[in-house]
Amino acid sequence: MASEDSSANTLKLFTHAEVALNNTADKLWTIIHHNVYDLTDFLVKHPGGIELLLDQGGRDATEPFEDVGHSTDARKMMEPYKIGEIVEEERKQSNAKGSPDPLTDSKNQDSSFCVVM
Repeated sequence: MASEDSSANTLKLFTHAEVALNNTADKLWTIIHHNVYDLTDFLVKHPGGIELLLDQGGRDATEPFEDVGHSTDARKMMEPYKIGEIVEEERKQSNAKGSPDPLTDSKNQDSSFCVVM
């Protein structure tokens, strides 16, 4: 693990590589907005089915998660499955690549859009 704090209330820090190792039904982790979730026990409870979660195992699922438009209740359901966060250095690299976190990035409030038909 990248970092582990002895305090029970402090979340653990993980690298993307560490999360990537946990991508099976026996141990399924995913990243959403730099938070790491262990979804192993949630697989059978997921309303969209097991396959949707397995497809996102071991990777950053922020975009697919947001594309679905999960409700506030769904977001609250995630809280008990949070096991940590991505290390700060990798968060900065991710944001530098153009993947802002809409929950915390107030600079990206552009309301314009384009529809191509």
